[in-house]
Amino acid sequence: MKILFLLIAAAIGTPLLAQSATSPLTPDLPHTKTVLDALLKAGPVMVPLFLLSIFSVMLVIVYLMTIRRGAVVSSGYMATADALLRKRDYLGLLAVSNRHGEAIARVVQKMLDFTTKNPNADFQQVREIAETEGTRVAANLNNRVVYLADIGMIAPLLGLLGTVLGIIRSFGALGADLGTARYVLLSKGISEALVNTCAGLAIGIPAMIFYAFFRGKAQKLISELESATTHVLALLSLQYGGGGRTTERTPVLIEDEL
Repeated sequence: MKILFLLIAAAIGTPLLAQSATSPLTPDLPHTKTVLDALLKAGPVMVPLFLLSIFSVMLVIVYLMTIRRGAVVSSGYMATADALLRKRDYLGLLAVSNRHGEAIARVVQKMLDFTTKNPNADFQQVREIAETEGTRVAANLNNRVVYLADIGMIAPLLGLLGTVLGIIRSFGALGADLGTARYVLLSKGISEALVNTCAGLAIGIPAMIFYAFFRGKAQKLISELESATTHVLALLSLQYGGGGRTTERTPVLIEDEL
């Protein structure tokens, strides 16, 4: 019976002793790299990609603040312009337009500058001035939004460049006579290639998404600008057809008209 107990104790104790004997000899696994470490070690192409990411974020913030209805057509200005045009106070409307920064205010300002400097001009010439200025404002809006599309195309190409450089480094290490170290260099080159590809896509895809968003918003604002300009031209056409224009009233403040 004692012999049986000794055999059981020996069978249980042997794995524990073996585990305690081998556990100090187990090597520590290397810590996993963070995303920041991978980005910092992904090669020189990451520098322009990082700059492009900062620039795209700044553009999105600026567009959110500037590409909005209040910067193109505001209800307060349109109400004031409607009232002053019906009263034929062109000098007052010119003074109000000079104090406003909306796109429609610049269009009206160009029209009124032309009419005050050329009192004998006909309505067709005034319409051409309005259309020219409106086209310029619309082109300015569209050209600003295109910067995001440029970033959306350049960033993936830079990522592809970094990918090619990483693959070149990988094959160079694979062909070198470095023993087992070449496999380490091979893995580093592949990691660099994949990180560059991911970074280029991570910058380009959001840039194209925001480009599509702001392009649609800009087109909507351009349509509202065209509608507001048509309204102003319609009121001016009534004044031209109703017996001329007068400038008897002095410039008024927008608060007085509202």
